Amino acid sequence: MRLLIANRGEIARRIIRTARRLGHDSVAVWADPDAAAPFVREADHAVRIGPAALAESYLSVDAILAAAAATGADAVHPGYGFLSEDAGFARAVLDAGLTWVGPHPDVIAVMGSKIEARRLAVAAGVPVIPGHDGSQDDHELAAAADRIGYPVMIKAAAGGGGRGIRLVHEPDGFAAALADARTEARRSFGDDAVIVERFVTRPRHVEVQVVGDRHGRVIHLGTRECSVQRRYQKLLEEAPAPGLSDAARDGLCRAAVELARSVGYDSAGTVEFVVDGARIDHDPAAWFFLEMNTRLQVEHPVTEAVYGVDLVELQLRSALGEPLPADLDTRPAVGHAFEARINAEDATRGFAPRTGTVGAVVVPDGVRWDSAVEPGSVVSPHYDAMIAKCIVHGPDRDTARRRLARALDDLVIGGIITTAGFHRWLVDRPEIAAAAVTTRFLDEIALPTDDGRDTAAAAAARLWRRTTLGLGLGVGAGPWSALGDFRLVPHRPTRPVSMADLDGAVRDLDPGSWADAPEPSAHHVDLDRRTVVVNIEGASHTFEILHRSDRWAAGDADGHGGADAIVAPFPAVVAEVAVAPGATVAAGDTLVVIEAMKMLHPLTATGPGTVAEVRVAPGDQVATAQVLVTFVSPAGSDPTLHDA
Repeated sequence: MRLLIANRGEIARRIIRTARRLGHDSVAVWADPDAAAPFVREADHAVRIGPAALAESYLSVDAILAAAAATGADAVHPGYGFLSEDAGFARAVLDAGLTWVGPHPDVIAVMGSKIEARRLAVAAGVPVIPGHDGSQDDHELAAAADRIGYPVMIKAAAGGGGRGIRLVHEPDGFAAALADARTEARRSFGDDAVIVERFVTRPRHVEVQVVGDRHGRVIHLGTRECSVQRRYQKLLEEAPAPGLSDAARDGLCRAAVELARSVGYDSAGTVEFVVDGARIDHDPAAWFFLEMNTRLQVEHPVTEAVYGVDLVELQLRSALGEPLPADLDTRPAVGHAFEARINAEDATRGFAPRTGTVGAVVVPDGVRWDSAVEPGSVVSPHYDAMIAKCIVHGPDRDTARRRLARALDDLVIGGIITTAGFHRWLVDRPEIAAAAVTTRFLDEIALPTDDGRDTAAAAAARLWRRTTLGLGLGVGAGPWSALGDFRLVPHRPTRPVSMADLDGAVRDLDPGSWADAPEPSAHHVDLDRRTVVVNIEGASHTFEILHRSDRWAAGDADGHGGADAIVAPFPAVVAEVAVAPGATVAAGDTLVVIEAMKMLHPLTATGPGTVAEVRVAPGDQVATAQVLVTFVSPAGSDPTLHDA
């Protein structure tokens, strides 16, 4: 079989590995920004399908089918995201005489609509959250929210991935939230229909992996916990979901299988549930159907780790008409697994996307590393922020968690800021250790926000404990030495550094005594012969080197300083311009909406002002610090850009 992979990045590489192991040829399709990407090189065949714009490349059904015809492909695997849950694409693949690696298009269509999926769940006897999935009239939706009772969730009826979702606490905010949800849903899925549901105040996100074949058999492969989220997108996942009674776990798995069986499901898929964290301890039925994803999930490796299966292989065999292995539904879960999604984002700045060229990459032993990048890879603003996944397995949950911490200690990704350091900080949180989190967890705690000096010192202390470093000599051991020009140079501290995460505070030390000290202390470190600052998220050593001269303040670019302008915080595409020259704005007014890594970012005024110039239009590509809007009078006393 020659398998075309209608996707990119780490999932394309992951599918290529299984295809090669099974003796199948692979075909990669690529858009211009991915010309030098690892997945293109690793495939047996590769075809350019268009420019960076998604509609002209990875979302172009015609371009993908043309690539399949040109390469003699027999089958298409959609991966996840992009067209993976597009029933029209699945039908087009079948109509072209190709094998579709996924469930039947009719199943994709019915389960892809949250409205239809809710109705099917009710028919299958699966509990659903009280909500409204009828009329799309704005007034009737608002009335339904009043009946359901606040807080409520407005959710896009089509698609998933955390897009088109808004939480509304009070009736006064419903209209604006509805408009935002519709806009994002229309941009992401081409459909602005929504549903309104009651918001569970202590929600856990628990899902069940199901697999079906074309002989009527459907089984489950246990649960996963995906409650650590930001912007309704998952960051840390584990299997099995902890803290569930046998009755609760059995109920979730039984409901997932029953729902999948009721629609004739015949591939790998996931049934997602909201578990009421406030009730589940004493009520094993305190859970509700959320949605079904009719595709492979990003977090599938944790299930593979505990069940010893290859879900892509099961997908391929099912698509070819083979039955599921006879023993699959009796395999026990062995041990525990965690997955940390490594995103090109700065957690200390609201998870703002980051772009750039990847430098050294050091991956520790004993982990599964599913990655889209390698040294020299360019992370662009055109696609999703996830660049890799770090997966660990252990005999029990605590061992697996500690192994993840150790792996993140030893992981180095040079050249760009990622969430690896944030994850290192995260896995030591007592709430994670105790498995006591909800989907609101990251909204309820203080995230790392320091300027990098204290965390650089913390990382230096951790490295001192773990390795032998030639301080001040430009020579060192340990993962950071892969950066080539790395060296630690002692500097006299100017204020105490608290290192509670390293089991105690580190005392202030004179530079002369540093080489003999068991715990070095510093507020910054030098990384080469110039003086540069390490900016480390959390307390790990995944970092971006920022020269002091490279730090820009909003308004400095293009001769506009102070509060006379707003600038782009990162490379992006302009999605919407909400003001015109001469417009009067107030603090909080949206001026420009930019899109980066498939997320919309409204940029708002920090104070009152009058617009002088609008220097961009929808569709424009903008660079970091590029001036977007200037003002006749200051738009606020704070010159920094506010990214709402």
